[in-house]
Amino acid sequence: MKVCHAATREEIAGAIDVAESFRARSKGLLGRSSLAEGEGLLIRPCKGVHTVGMKFPIDVVFLDNGNSVIGICKALRPNRLTPIRLRATSVLELPAGTVAATALKVGDVVDFV
Repeated sequence: MKVCHAATREEIAGAIDVAESFRARSKGLLGRSSLAEGEGLLIRPCKGVHTVGMKFPIDVVFLDNGNSVIGICKALRPNRLTPIRLRATSVLELPAGTVAATALKVGDVVDFV
């Protein structure tokens, strides 16, 4: 699956994995040594994440039930926690720098195809 800006159709990431089971959500990106450009992980349902035990920073994008961006944490370093976003229904984890490179901002809507 890939994720794009809904308005511009610009690709944000072309290889998105989905973590929907309890086990997959709990594991997330743990155990990986990196996240390559163009990769990402969509965690749903999810209202917040941590990077405890991770080895690399990530960009974290909080989405509501309409896939509108309601929060962003750029370059979240290992061993950190995000705030809990009560309106979030999913979280998109991307390589650090992806949000800046794609000009993704709060209020944007994304599509998964």
